[in-house]
Amino acid sequence: MRTLLPLLLLLSGPALAEARLTDGQVRAFVARQEQAWNAGALDRYFSAFTPDARFTDQAYVGDKPPVLYGTSTLAQARAQARRVGRDTKTREAGQILRVEIAADGRSAHVVSNETSIVEKAGRTRRLCASRTQTLDFSGGRVRSRGQTDTFIKCPR
Repeated sequence: MRTLLPLLLLLSGPALAEARLTDGQVRAFVARQEQAWNAGALDRYFSAFTPDARFTDQAYVGDKPPVLYGTSTLAQARAQARRVGRDTKTREAGQILRVEIAADGRSAHVVSNETSIVEKAGRTRRLCASRTQTLDFSGGRVRSRGQTDTFIKCPR
């Protein structure tokens, strides 16, 4: 057994190295989220979240701390998206500003700027937000624990 241990460790080295989250995986995950949302593929979009995910909306008001609008569970966010999607078309475009992968490679913190175009009843609105989310990497799969959107004044 003693002679097998070094061999097992040597063979498991590549497998352990592959079990780390990479910047490319994080960016691809966020791109797939945006793609699913914009396609109206809500089942695909929400399957990218952990069952205990939370969705928080808040807004900056001047130089004061953000004002909380509310926090939803995964089920509540999915139901809200379905209700809104019946008569509203929403498209998002995001730009990742920062990816911070944890030292153990099992999670990442992502900060992005999001611009949403919302069309309803012939009217169009543009909304801008800073989005933060924490991603988990488990079983070779990336999933989000939820997101916090902090609405800001859109740049001109």
